[in-house]
Amino acid sequence: MPDMEICYNPIGIVHSPFKKPEGTPIQAAAAKGVKGLVEIFPEYVDGLKDLDGFSHIILIYHFHLARKKLLLVKPFLDDELRGVFATRAPSRPNPIGLSVVKLNGVEENILYIENVDILDGTPLLDIKPCIPEFDFCRVERTGWIEKRIHRMDSRKDDGRFSKI
Repeated sequence: MPDMEICYNPIGIVHSPFKKPEGTPIQAAAAKGVKGLVEIFPEYVDGLKDLDGFSHIILIYHFHLARKKLLLVKPFLDDELRGVFATRAPSRPNPIGLSVVKLNGVEENILYIENVDILDGTPLLDIKPCIPEFDFCRVERTGWIEKRIHRMDSRKDDGRFSKI
């Protein structure tokens, strides 16, 4: 199956204050209060019906500026090379990102969101409502991040993945 091609078309575009990777928060937890919006393309507007009943949504998007598919990366919270699947790095075999954001409102084809850690102009692939009973679980281990998570709040993109 390695030769199988899978194609997706964006359903919209994320708009945020972050015009370049450098300085962008590296996770939504480091983007508290940062506002943005999502512009949904007209042919997908009917799919927004009832979304306004949710306080948080999951945005699935394409890391359109990721340069190279890497299997070993130096993540933002560490100085060691780690397997890409043990990180949230954007330079991946399939550069797909995911963020849980607060939904402040829906007006026609515009979603008003908060806690945005996504670059302006990022192609949106899908939206899912965030439901704690479905999406969150009690985690017993967080691997190498356990000793570094205290550094999370202040971390911003330093450009390491856009230079590759």
